[in-house]
Amino acid sequence: MNRVFSAHAVSVDGYISGRTPDGEEELGRGLGDAPTLFDWYFDGDTPSREFDGFKLSEASVRFFDAAAARVGAVVAGRVTYEHSGRWGGGGPHPTAPLFVLSHGTVPGIGERQTLVTGGIEDAVAAAREAAGDKDVALMGGGVLTSALEAGLVDEVILHQVPVLLGGGHGFFRAFPRQVDLRLLEAVPAPGVTHLRYEVVR
Repeated sequence: MNRVFSAHAVSVDGYISGRTPDGEEELGRGLGDAPTLFDWYFDGDTPSREFDGFKLSEASVRFFDAAAARVGAVVAGRVTYEHSGRWGGGGPHPTAPLFVLSHGTVPGIGERQTLVTGGIEDAVAAAREAAGDKDVALMGGGVLTSALEAGLVDEVILHQVPVLLGGGHGFFRAFPRQVDLRLLEAVPAPGVTHLRYEVVR
């Protein structure tokens, strides 16, 4: 059976985006004042085989491309969808279809996007079917939290950037119980450390 995993760039103090300047709308803010979380995507000299335009360090590209090649479908929450400019009707992965999890209607759903309103179990089930023999990637802290609570997550990948943002949008939400992880891989690279954990069941 295909596996379900998340992969996010995160600061050392656990933020996946920075602060939003006063007066700006919450949705559509993107990374706020923390674009540095993704500098490692472009600061290297080795082109990604999976994502056009990405030039990473040699260590990062091996890790990143291996994870990206696993993805057959993506599940993202409404907030992540809006913050990312709705991915222009596509998705965060160049070939995988996107399943948008929301409790209500979502404007602008594109041809490669499917709205799921039945909950995280339904979204992951639909993504598994679409992924075939590949894996399902989760995007956003809310989706990951819900999937962890439902016992659906196999791996958590953190691209940990050496910065303390001190505020912004935190990655992990409150859990009703402890979630134990087992470190499978740690890859230090320029500007980032790649950490791959297995969820212990």
